[in-house]
Amino acid sequence: MIEHGTDVVCHIVDRRFTYVSPAAQAVFGWDVKQMIGTDAFASIFPPDLPMLKEMFARIYLSKENKISRHQVRVVCGDGSTKWVETNVQFELGEDGKTRTVLVIRDIADRKKLEEELAALALQDGLTGLGNRRSFDQMLDRSWRETLREGGEMALLLLDIDYFKQFNDSQGHQAGDDCLRTVAKCIGQYARRPSDMACRYGGEEFAIILGKAEPNAAIAIAEEVRSSIAALGVPHETSMCGKYLTVSIGVATAVARLGGSIRMPESLLQAADHALYKATEGGRNRVEVSVVIAPSERT
Repeated sequence: MIEHGTDVVCHIVDRRFTYVSPAAQAVFGWDVKQMIGTDAFASIFPPDLPMLKEMFARIYLSKENKISRHQVRVVCGDGSTKWVETNVQFELGEDGKTRTVLVIRDIADRKKLEEELAALALQDGLTGLGNRRSFDQMLDRSWRETLREGGEMALLLLDIDYFKQFNDSQGHQAGDDCLRTVAKCIGQYARRPSDMACRYGGEEFAIILGKAEPNAAIAIAEEVRSSIAALGVPHETSMCGKYLTVSIGVATAVARLGGSIRMPESLLQAADHALYKATEGGRNRVEVSVVIAPSERT
């Protein structure tokens, strides 16, 4: 069964392979003969090694027979990596040597599906932008990084002007098309890994700009506003003109020693207040708020 199974079965004595089943060649491209006598950790993807070594050390020190299950990445014969599930049984022999039976199962397809489902859980179904959940996660992460590095960041909140009237006059299908059009335009301004464009809710959108100084954030906001107006989406019921426009509130966080604002909600409130000023001030405009946050650098 072991010789013809699809799972890779290994026997390890004091961290070195003494047996590796033939499936290792077919599944991972490993040369079975060359693996005998080599370090069992050599096939593990380096970033996953610390966790695995810590687990092994803890079990060795306990001197108990245990079964352990983990998900790690292994390095295949061609240099690529694959996710695997390992089932490990440890035994301490009378001679003091630790013997391990290791069963490795390829879970690359399962992992890929899990990652796709996780991505969908963070994506707005209509526009394809990040949803509110991904917005909350990114805002918190960017805020913490800003405080830790003593840097700057910005948050843009956008509201489509008179969107209710647009929906009422042109219908919900046209409204959905409008949201997708605006989302596509907004998405172009989240260019870096530290940026994210999201659908915040309804006709409101958000752009998180990590490591962005205030003047740059304001310039981007004005560019976004102009780009959406330039799309030329007809909006005859708008009081801002014949075409679709947006109002934008910009909040910038500047980490400084002695700052008093500690929560990312403060940045969100500042952006919301700036957006309120933009809509109350006539719409189709950009308003700005600045938050001084406490730097965590020592």
